[in-house]
Amino acid sequence: MDFLIPNAYAQTTAAAPASGGGLQFLLMMAVLFGLMYFMMIRPQMKRQKELKKMISELAKGDEVLTNGGLAGRIDAIDDSFISLEVASGVKVRVQRQAISAVLPKGTLKAF
Repeated sequence: MDFLIPNAYAQTTAAAPASGGGLQFLLMMAVLFGLMYFMMIRPQMKRQKELKKMISELAKGDEVLTNGGLAGRIDAIDDSFISLEVASGVKVRVQRQAISAVLPKGTLKAF
């Protein structure tokens, strides 16, 4: 059964180990971190900054949309809560952070 398994011979000359592997690894990690920063982290920080600005600029009478899908007009604003009028005489209190978008004026009249 020797003819099925070829013989393995040791190599007579030793090859020199490759140098510079550590520097290439560090360079590749730096490039990957830079790409991840510009593709994922920076846009997310920009969106958070815009959302924070939008929430701080809310005023009475603005028409807004909440994360849960409620659309209404701001009736009263507190430090952490907003009173929304979702229908004639129906008011709901939601947290300021629950506001996801400010709708253009007159959007709620169309419904």
